[in-house]
Amino acid sequence: MSLLSVRNLTVAIGQTQILSGVSFDMAPGETFGLVGESGSGKSMTALAIMGLLPHRSVATGSAHFLGQDLLGLSEKQLTQLRGNDIGMIFQEPMTALNPMQTIGDQVAETLLIHRAASRSAAREAARQKLDRVGLPEDRFPLSLYPHELSGGQRQRVAIAMAIALRPKLLIADEPTTALDVTTQGQILDLLIGLTQDEDMALMLITHDLAVVAGRTTHTAVMQNGKIVEQGETEILFRQRRHDYTRRLFAASSHQPHRRSQSQAEPLLTVDNAVREYILPRPSVFAPHVRLRAVDGVSLTIHKGESLGLVGESGCGKSTLTRAILGLERLQSGAIGLGGTAVEAGGAMPATLRARMQVVFQDPYGSFNPRHRVDRLVAEPFHLTGAPEDIRDRVADALIEVGLKPDDMGKYIHEFSGGQRQRIAIARALIIRPDLIVLDEAVSALDVRVRAQVLDLLARLQESHGLAYLFISHDLSVVRSVTDRVLVMKSGRIVEEGATETVFTRPQQPYTKALIAATPVIPAEWKDMTHA
Repeated sequence: MSLLSVRNLTVAIGQTQILSGVSFDMAPGETFGLVGESGSGKSMTALAIMGLLPHRSVATGSAHFLGQDLLGLSEKQLTQLRGNDIGMIFQEPMTALNPMQTIGDQVAETLLIHRAASRSAAREAARQKLDRVGLPEDRFPLSLYPHELSGGQRQRVAIAMAIALRPKLLIADEPTTALDVTTQGQILDLLIGLTQDEDMALMLITHDLAVVAGRTTHTAVMQNGKIVEQGETEILFRQRRHDYTRRLFAASSHQPHRRSQSQAEPLLTVDNAVREYILPRPSVFAPHVRLRAVDGVSLTIHKGESLGLVGESGCGKSTLTRAILGLERLQSGAIGLGGTAVEAGGAMPATLRARMQVVFQDPYGSFNPRHRVDRLVAEPFHLTGAPEDIRDRVADALIEVGLKPDDMGKYIHEFSGGQRQRIAIARALIIRPDLIVLDEAVSALDVRVRAQVLDLLARLQESHGLAYLFISHDLSVVRSVTDRVLVMKSGRIVEEGATETVFTRPQQPYTKALIAATPVIPAEWKDMTHA
């Protein structure tokens, strides 16, 4: 018996066809993985099922759920189903949650909309659901707002909202993409546990094959709006009958071809850095709480070296990075670049700032959408003064990252995610810095684009002698592109060493826990000789 039966689902927006002939079945209580690259149609499939397609979309085919064709229901009928029988968890909880409402009100809202409980009973149910997803009352009262929670905690609130009425189908759209490995593992385990305890079916949408391995019973692979292969997860992983599936597998374990460029001469030094924040008083007469985000950190990056910095969210990586970039003042300690002190504020010379550039996680958010690419890539020249051949320099930078000189006349919205990240790298590269800080620069990219960007970074490092500080929660990426790695916990460096040594022979329990939490495809599933 099928809980959800999708047949020949086709979606078009105007003259553009988004989905074409999508068909699959989900049984009650089943965990179903939907994988593929960005733009393959995964999220659009979920939105079609939920009746949340964009304006002017036309959907044909059928999606039978509990005997009703979802595509034929009115908005009023779909409203009764959403939250009640079908719940959905979106990728970015900060935008999915209302910043003006407390977490208690938002979880209770689902019950109130469906008139499943009185206001007092709804708040009590909200409390129970938040407890169920790992947000106990003593630490997470209903009066908290989303901005007072971490990314993983906000995602737990979104899950509590989705399961408030115990839906029969839960759709999770990239629920762990921006989370660190331990939080990712906790959220995935929570979702699987909820499906078992609450007797729900789970549709897990992701671009990461390792996430669905061992967690789903069936998997479908999407490409260009079509399902190109589907079946039992283990069988599909072992056989990989479609060429696209094989290419996804190859990209998921891709190792960039790189040779260590590290030299003996230090480039960046951090000596016993300390950064504290004063937090609000817990009560009227209580003293202020001090949070030591960076607690006596020392490190060295050599010329041409690639250094990894890993740790859970909140461990102090971002605070340390801002201090290195001269954007955050230290209470004590010192930072130097090439023998010159790095000091936050106006005291830091522009020429020193030009020796360090940064590539952020979200390339779209780091660009001004009103400016064309030529102006965006040339922005760092405000530190050094614009050369006479500025357009030629922009064109050369775009060519170096695999784009065309003609692209400089376009706007950022005209590019894919991977192309935007290439433009961000071109912007960082154009004034020839000594150090590039890569802050989660590939975490939002699907596996094939990620492999291409990592190859690009390796090639640029070799050709320009760049040093990289590579900050990431994806340990498999850090392992493939760095010479040394630092492991950070609660503001301190708890382990450091050659990358392969740390990954194969970790010494600290925290490092072992991080490595153990990293999702992997079982080694025996990769061997096609026994498929």
